[in-house]
Amino acid sequence: MGKNLRGQRRGRGTSPTYRSPSHRHPGPVTLPARRGDGIVTEIFQAPGHTAPLARVRFDGQEILMIACDGLAVGQRVTHGVANIDRGNTLPLRDIPEGTLVYNIEARPGDGGRFVRAAGTQAVVVSHGDRTVVQLPSGQFHSFHPDCRAMIGAVAGAGRGDKPFTKAGKKWFSFRSFSKAMFKVRGVAMNPVDHPHGGGSHQHVGKPSTVGYDVPPGRKVGRMGPQPKRLKAKRRRT
Repeated sequence: MGKNLRGQRRGRGTSPTYRSPSHRHPGPVTLPARRGDGIVTEIFQAPGHTAPLARVRFDGQEILMIACDGLAVGQRVTHGVANIDRGNTLPLRDIPEGTLVYNIEARPGDGGRFVRAAGTQAVVVSHGDRTVVQLPSGQFHSFHPDCRAMIGAVAGAGRGDKPFTKAGKKWFSFRSFSKAMFKVRGVAMNPVDHPHGGGSHQHVGKPSTVGYDVPPGRKVGRMGPQPKRLKAKRRRT
C-alpha cells in the first residue's frame, strides 16, 4: 500500500510537522479599524513572521502592524489622514504616484494581503478606475482605489545574509512557518512512496505535467493549464 504524498499530509493539517505552533504567535497582524493617530509602543520579532512587528496603540485599542524600515518606538503614525510619512496607512487613491507602499489590501477592509515579507516594497504607478501598483516581483497589479496600504518598505531586509549555523535553528524557524525543514525529491523515492519514484536511474518516467481532474495521489509535478470552467468560476468569485 502506498503512502500519502507530502502535499496530502500538509493539506490534511493533522500532522505536527505541518502545523504552526499558534500558541507562540502574538496575535493577528492587520491594519487599523478606526481613523486617527497611534503611538508605536514596541517593535519586536515574532515567530512565523519574517518582518518585525510593531505594537501600536490607537485611542485605547492596541493592534499589531508590520514595521516599516526606519520605524521607531514612540513614533506617531496615522490612519486615514493625508500624510505620506512612512508607517502611515492610507487608501491607494490618496497615495501619490511613485510612493513606496507595502501591506496592500486585496479587497477593501481585509487587513492587508500583498507585500508583507521582510525587505519587500511596491510602487504606486498610476491612478484611474483602478490603481496600478508594481509588486516586488516586477508584475503590475491593479487594485480597487479604496484598498488601503502602508507607506514605506518592510523592515528586515537582508535577513537571508546571516546563516543558520546549525540544523536546530533551521528546524525551529521552518516549524513556525508550518513547513518541513528538508524536502526529499520525488524521483529519489520508491514507487510506493511517490509517482515519480523508482527506475534504474532517477527520472520522472512519465509526463511531469498533470491535469486538474486527476486524483489527489497523482497531483505531482507541474499543474496543467486551467480549464475554462475554472477560470470562469474564479472570475465570478
